[in-house]
Amino acid sequence: MILKLILWHVIALLSLMQGMAQTVKYQTDKHIVNQQERMVFKQWDRKKFTPTSGFLGLNPNYWLTWAWHPNYPRTDLRPLSAAGPQSQRLLLVAAMKNTEEAYKKHADTLRNTALTEMAGHAGAVSAADPLWQLYYRNEFRPLTQGTDPLDGTTAEVREYLAGTGMLDWYTGEASALAERLQGVRTTNIERGSRIMAYHRMLGEYRSLLSTWETKKQRATLYLGLFKTNRNVRETAQPIAAPPGRSDIQIADDILGKSKL
Repeated sequence: MILKLILWHVIALLSLMQGMAQTVKYQTDKHIVNQQERMVFKQWDRKKFTPTSGFLGLNPNYWLTWAWHPNYPRTDLRPLSAAGPQSQRLLLVAAMKNTEEAYKKHADTLRNTALTEMAGHAGAVSAADPLWQLYYRNEFRPLTQGTDPLDGTTAEVREYLAGTGMLDWYTGEASALAERLQGVRTTNIERGSRIMAYHRMLGEYRSLLSTWETKKQRATLYLGLFKTNRNVRETAQPIAAPPGRSDIQIADDILGKSKL
């Protein structure tokens, strides 16, 4: 029983000592508080420079403190003041940010201009040109895809054009024009020059097609006439001379009449 009483008194004493140890009185110094407020955000108030001079300036603490720094109360040293270093730093950061945005905008403009110029000059992207996609691709399709130039003709016409060398002539002209077209499409030139080259070659291609169609039509006509003439010769009967007179006599009569 006595032991329990002693333990209870010891525990109570330790608890009291712990409570006293945790109780701390908050001490404030108005001079330090004024200086902290002055240097951080509040106004640089000369009235709060303590200790003050006192009655008739007889406060010795004032002279011991501010006599060594007479210009300190008059000079605003707040970092966030209008002319403070932190305010100047923030203004400099804002100015640098504006300059950076201006440089970025200028760089983006140069990039977009360069991409536009590259798209207009690069032959690698000429296939994506709107004018090529909408018009010239369809016009040059027989030339670029290599269609049969004798499509729609008969076997006799094919044999005739191949035998006379007209087919080789057309194939050579079409191949040369296709190579020129491929060169214009893959060469890095200005878009306007590329379009003008398309226009000139399209005129040449249409002229070549017109000439080729004319040759095919003439070949068909010639073969038709040749076949008709051959049939006439095979079916024609020999003309008999009139009875009673020979060929020699008829010729003599014609010569005699011509002399008169």
